[in-house]
Amino acid sequence: MTDLTHAKVLILATDGFEQSELFDPRQALLDAGVEVTLASIAMDSIQGMKHDVKGDTIKPDMILGDVEPANFDMLVLPGGVANPDTLRMQSEAVKIVQAFFADDKPVAAICHGPWLLVEADVVSGRKMTSWPSVRTDLRNAGAEVEDAEVVVDGNLITSRKPDDIPAFNKAILDALGQNGG
Repeated sequence: MTDLTHAKVLILATDGFEQSELFDPRQALLDAGVEVTLASIAMDSIQGMKHDVKGDTIKPDMILGDVEPANFDMLVLPGGVANPDTLRMQSEAVKIVQAFFADDKPVAAICHGPWLLVEADVVSGRKMTSWPSVRTDLRNAGAEVEDAEVVVDGNLITSRKPDDIPAFNKAILDALGQNGG
């Protein structure tokens, strides 16, 4: 197994994230020895959701404005409806996404997470998947949409829903291993 103890992953999230889509990949990364940093709009704890019911909260490690994308090896974007919809209206979040793509670093987004990628204008010509209601937005932004548990297109990893998390996590860890960790 590749040593990932030097890898640094950034997760962007705010209130309304789908709980399993943040906590499960975060735990898989931590279990692999990866340093994980959660950035949000403010330092207040953010509210997770289990579909339409409030779940657990988590305290961010930093605010979006303090993120230096060059300090991270990968970006992970959990879904939930409110989370990416709020983040895509934050210029700092959009700029972070664009920086990861400009540096050709791995970016992983699940469920509604690709909405932030649409806002950052980085999906044209890319093979992707997402929650079904986001797929029209992806197509309209120029993506080639597939219905698969995980779609890997270069350094872009996307998945559809919480049931896909095992395949999503495997793809994230594989990408980190291929990128030197």
